[in-house]
Amino acid sequence: MEVPRNARACPECGSDEKTGWSDDAQGQRLGLPDEEFNYDEFVKEEFGSEAKRPQVRPRGIPWLWWVVALALVAIFLLFFAGSLFR
Repeated sequence: MEVPRNARACPECGSDEKTGWSDDAQGQRLGLPDEEFNYDEFVKEEFGSEAKRPQVRPRGIPWLWWVVALALVAIFLLFFAGSLFR
């Protein structure tokens, strides 16, 4: 591949003035996974032997919000019924 004029690095392999402009430059030093990449080993190295899974919130509406909703409906009905009988 031909490096564009005034380029600071090769867009294909990443070679630059510091690493050298050689044909032997490879993308292996970038730390990108290849076909030998082991995800389980990576997780153990990065996060310890036991990877913690995120907590899943329970589905549905918690009981506190049901109580709040019923209280608001009761207050609305009291004001509505009070305005009817005045």
